[in-house]
Amino acid sequence: MIREGGCLCGAVRFKAEGEPLNVRICHCRLCQKAMGSPYFARAQFDQRALTVEGDTERYASSENIDRVFCKRCGTRLFAWRRNGTLAGVALTTFDDRNAFTPTEHIWVSEKLAWLKLDDGLTQYQTTIPA
Repeated sequence: MIREGGCLCGAVRFKAEGEPLNVRICHCRLCQKAMGSPYFARAQFDQRALTVEGDTERYASSENIDRVFCKRCGTRLFAWRRNGTLAGVALTTFDDRNAFTPTEHIWVSEKLAWLKLDDGLTQYQTTIPA
């Protein structure tokens, strides 16, 4: 299956082929700042499953992750692993914003105090244990 999406202004479009490796909500401080919201709800894909068209910009938010956004409107689209393996795609940037449902919360130790997690999803204090 191929699912499509894009930014607010339409200058950037993407296609994601197949199913995501996982769908998670990340509450880490880097995701909060990068997304400008309490968390980053994303579907993780192998980078080879993604095709991106349009003018994007990258910001290295850490040693491992580039945040990718539309150069024109600033929509935050992806958390792109710098080693060429994985990319987290913001769930609400898919044309069908309900295409994927998160199954877990990660980095709950850094979530905002006023945010209540009562959705019944598995919660991890940091990342997923190996």
